[in-house]
Amino acid sequence: MIARCIKTLLLAGAAGVALSGITAAYAAETVSGPATDATCMAPWSADTKFYQFPKKDGPYRIALANGYIANTWRIQMIQTAKAYAAQPDVAAKLKEFKVVSTGEDVPAQISAINNFIDAGYDAIVVNAQNPTAFGPVIKRAKEAGVVLVAFDNTLDTQDAINVNVDQKGLGVLWANWLINHLPNGGKVLEVRGVAGTSVDTDRHNGIHETLDASGKTWNVTEVVGKWDDGVAQKVTADAIATNGPFDGVTAQGGDTGVVQAMMDAKHPFVPFGGETENGFRKFCAKYAGEGLKCSSAGTGPAQVAVAIKVAIAALEGQVVPQAIKLPTAIVEDPNFKENADYYPDQSDNFFVGNSFPTCGINFTAQEIMGQTKENQ
Repeated sequence: MIARCIKTLLLAGAAGVALSGITAAYAAETVSGPATDATCMAPWSADTKFYQFPKKDGPYRIALANGYIANTWRIQMIQTAKAYAAQPDVAAKLKEFKVVSTGEDVPAQISAINNFIDAGYDAIVVNAQNPTAFGPVIKRAKEAGVVLVAFDNTLDTQDAINVNVDQKGLGVLWANWLINHLPNGGKVLEVRGVAGTSVDTDRHNGIHETLDASGKTWNVTEVVGKWDDGVAQKVTADAIATNGPFDGVTAQGGDTGVVQAMMDAKHPFVPFGGETENGFRKFCAKYAGEGLKCSSAGTGPAQVAVAIKVAIAALEGQVVPQAIKLPTAIVEDPNFKENADYYPDQSDNFFVGNSFPTCGINFTAQEIMGQTKENQ
């Protein structure tokens, strides 16, 4: 009996060593930069680390684990991911591309990622509902040799690759737009995004830190628009009725709805720092002469395509930055050009600035809108 127990322990120990060896074999190494594709994958800062994963043979199984889905940016993001995965040169590298959206339920999104790890996917791309709640599943991905790439709402870890624009910088940009157009300060309406996400927090902090540092007096009314036109229109209408009128507006998304609420309430047009929706830019161009002076900045949902591209590059053994900084699409009054910065014939809900030429990513509206938003 003792001999049998010793044998069992030895076998278990050997299995543990073997598993440990497999884990170690697939762990990323910290290496010197630049990235293999340095034009596309710019490091976030001079201190950003560079990783190299052991090369895996393709084709690969890659999953997109999205959270919130109930706004046009997220819908367009899912459609863009599918359009990118369908491109012939990308599809040739994919054995399977799976999409799951779990809503605002953080445990549900974590569970989806765990399921993909258990199912043996090679890489998981995630738009995280919360930057700090994913610690255990990040550890599991690392131990399983799964490449984890977060984008837009990124993860607070160095054990995943993060792809994003400077979200706090967007808040700073919009706040400076208001400061420059409201020399005496004033009442501002701030329409926020989805609570708890890193994008909402970073943009909000950028706005308030910049306004506070201006030396002017600001009275800010905050409402939650969830980056959605319908929700933003309703909360803006309520804010105008209770706290208006406002001297300036800044909104993280749902901006077309915000302007529509102003028009419905016959609220004067005021300086506005907002996102890149086509409908918002149409309004900015049309009503600039009546006071709607806009700064429209952000990043289109095509950043999901960059995240997938990075995941494939990592699986192929290329050198990639741990944190990748994407360029921001910006256009400001009086430079809104028809069929360049906005498209009169396209949907109001379409996000403009939806290409990253340095990464070879550029979609037509038809390519994106031909895809579905459903899980697959």
